[in-house]
Amino acid sequence: MFPGRMPLSPPGPAGPDPELELAFIERPIRRSLKTAEEIDQLTVDEDLNDIERAIYLLSVGQEVQKACIISNLPTLVRQNPAETFRRVVPKVREVLTGAAPEIQLAAATSLLTILQDDIILIHTHTFSILKTVLLHMNHRDPVVSGAWLETLLLAIDALPKDTIRQEVLNPLLYQSQLSQSVQGRLTSCRILGKVACKFDSLMVKTELVPLARSLCQDPESEVRVCMCRQMEIIARAVGVDDTRTEVLPELAELAGDEESSVRVAAFDSIINLMEMLDSEDRLNVLVPMVMAVCDGSSQVDEAVMLSLSFQFGKLCSGLAGFLSDEQKCVLLQKFRVLCVSGLPTEGNPADGTKSALIRSNCCYNLPAMVVFVESIHFLSDLYLPFSSLCSDPEVSVRQSAASSFHQVVKLLGSNVYLVHKELLSLLQDEALEVLDALSNQLDETLEVVLSRGENLTLDNKLSELLSALLSAEQKVGSSLRWRLHEKLLQRYRCLARLLPGQLLHQSFSPRIFIILTTNKVLPVQKEAARTFCTFLRYNRKQEQRQEMMERLFRDLAQGHSYWNRLRFLDVCEVAAEVFSRKYFSKHLVIPALELVHDPVANVRYKLCQLLPQLRSSLRLPADKLLLQKLDLCVQKFLCEEKDKDVVATIRKTVLELDKLDLTEPFHKRHDWDFLDQKKEKEEMLLLEMEHLERQQNDGIRIPNNHTERKRRDNKTSLSITKSMSMSSSTSASSSSKEMRRSKLSRSRSLSSQPPTSKPVHSEKSQKVKDLGSSSGLGKSSTMSTKDDSVRAAHFTLTTQSTSSMPVLIRSNTTSLLDRASILDQKDHRIRTLDHRTSNMDHRNNMMEYRTSNLDQRDFRTSILDQREHRTSTLDK
Repeated sequence: MFPGRMPLSPPGPAGPDPELELAFIERPIRRSLKTAEEIDQLTVDEDLNDIERAIYLLSVGQEVQKACIISNLPTLVRQNPAETFRRVVPKVREVLTGAAPEIQLAAATSLLTILQDDIILIHTHTFSILKTVLLHMNHRDPVVSGAWLETLLLAIDALPKDTIRQEVLNPLLYQSQLSQSVQGRLTSCRILGKVACKFDSLMVKTELVPLARSLCQDPESEVRVCMCRQMEIIARAVGVDDTRTEVLPELAELAGDEESSVRVAAFDSIINLMEMLDSEDRLNVLVPMVMAVCDGSSQVDEAVMLSLSFQFGKLCSGLAGFLSDEQKCVLLQKFRVLCVSGLPTEGNPADGTKSALIRSNCCYNLPAMVVFVESIHFLSDLYLPFSSLCSDPEVSVRQSAASSFHQVVKLLGSNVYLVHKELLSLLQDEALEVLDALSNQLDETLEVVLSRGENLTLDNKLSELLSALLSAEQKVGSSLRWRLHEKLLQRYRCLARLLPGQLLHQSFSPRIFIILTTNKVLPVQKEAARTFCTFLRYNRKQEQRQEMMERLFRDLAQGHSYWNRLRFLDVCEVAAEVFSRKYFSKHLVIPALELVHDPVANVRYKLCQLLPQLRSSLRLPADKLLLQKLDLCVQKFLCEEKDKDVVATIRKTVLELDKLDLTEPFHKRHDWDFLDQKKEKEEMLLLEMEHLERQQNDGIRIPNNHTERKRRDNKTSLSITKSMSMSSSTSASSSSKEMRRSKLSRSRSLSSQPPTSKPVHSEKSQKVKDLGSSSGLGKSSTMSTKDDSVRAAHFTLTTQSTSSMPVLIRSNTTSLLDRASILDQKDHRIRTLDHRTSNMDHRNNMMEYRTSNLDQRDFRTSILDQREHRTSTLDK
């Protein structure tokens, strides 16, 4: 075993000590962990069944074997309940007498499992189990006794009422006496609160409430505290009316107890029962008690202040309608004191952990206090304590303030700019725990700040907020908190709906792309890809979208590193979920399929896994060409691929591709198809918004000469009318062309007669011209043509209205008279030209209308001819 000598210490000048080496060599070596006798004791006959083996080991086995048998007792009960309760459970009861704590804890867990098991008949075996539990509940070891007590409390929910009354309440009356130990009386308090919810209110009032009163008057403060905690459960069991007469006086008396722990317990119980108290009780009992605690702040100990700080928001919300203005001021002043409790001052150093916990509780109650003082008074009443909590020296306090920040900004509404400084300080906090708490609801916070903060553009506040968001992301990215980094990128997706596209494209999109190409954590990469696709989808600038797509193709799809090409496929996988099928198949399917020629097998392997998702984005017959390219890609994989992993993957992928149906009828579509339609409608709406924004940014140039605008519009309408008439004539049959030409010549001869309309009907003719031009366009007209026609009609009406206004002429200015007469002549000529033009448009419209009527008559005639032909055929 030891081939050579091993020195225990480095040799000195005289060499190693020979006596030490000899002692080490001659030391007896134990070749096995157990002796022969121990092995014989642990050996059990294989012919014994489970019941007999359990009895044998419980009788002569070691401690570890007994603990194992007791832990497996629920399994034995499920297999053979009758024999287990008849032979094994009595043996377990014998073993528990004077057993070690490990065996006691194992027995408590096993018996609780048996009592809560629905398969076992509780009524048959509860007596034997409860007897064991109650027997060992007063164990001298507090850990063991606590385990048996928890077993009983959890088992009460599964026990019937008669069993509880006989086996639990009768020993309870005995243990609650003063002659019993403190531990026994504490156990009685716990059991009393547990069984109160199992019985009706009358039984609780007559039998349990007197016992609870006696325990409330116990000489030990620990017992009174425990009973105070249980009085809340008893009050809910007896109801509202009996609570006022039976429970509330006891709690009010204990609120003035000499022990601070009892006062805290009574104070908490009363506040938790506040919704069960009527207005009179709140005004006469609760308000004086709260005022006494707030007024005597110097005499109140730290435990009461800790409880008060935790319940402060609930108190203010429940008592808001019963407090005077002076009492409200007292409560506000007390809250300000609690917010700075324990902070270091000039003469006093900082206090301990309880003071920090008090300030953390104040952070928890900040939203309720904002509701209490109303948002319009936030600056004067709560801003200073709020700012102090956000810049607290303790990290836990700042973390609590960050957790409540989103609720505060929602309540502030339009006054959210007041907490801009505190938001920046929390975003730039040195502790990542604070940023983690703030990022949990950061999207809600940013939505309120950026949508309601009208004053953000002032004083450079928006740029400060954006730089703080970017610095927070860089700080998290440089750390090892990748889960926080992932969560932060997820929250930043809301910026696509809140920030202008230009600002988002300049500040956030480059940073997200850098994360996508440089970060090595896969969840962060996928979240960055989703954020990048979201920014791309909601960007309403065509040039910026094109720039982002080109960078995506250049740096990822065509990147020199295979790692970047893998990231492009990850982006495609995310983009299929973000974009609609139409957009995805139009922009990303072909660049993804081109990676079939990639020299790296990992990229081809990833592409094989993505092929079903690519094919599911196609719809026939619109995407027939893309489907052919995808089939060519699959054929190339099947014929030319040499990597065994890629070959195995493409074979599985082909089976999945065969299951996809690209021509599903409408009634067989799934939920994701309707979701895709919704995405497509949203993208169309975004394109329309982009078009409108571009029109607003470009502006509308109004020419000074209205006549030129009218003539240009008239020419446009004439050309459209001619083109419509030509298209309709070419689409007709050869037999109907001659008839239409003859009818058209007759209509032209009729329309060549001189007009007889009066000038009064100029407005009507103008309206007919507008209607004709708009109807000539049809459904295929664009939004810009409609806007031009509307603007032309608007300017025409404006010209007519201004020309018909009277002109004020002075008697001593002849030159002005001449100029006015010249202008009147010009206006008359312009009106004459407009009138003639409108008449021509009206004639053309009437011609087109008559032609369309003739076409309808011809169509009806052809239908009648067909019917006559069928009738004649049937006659023959």
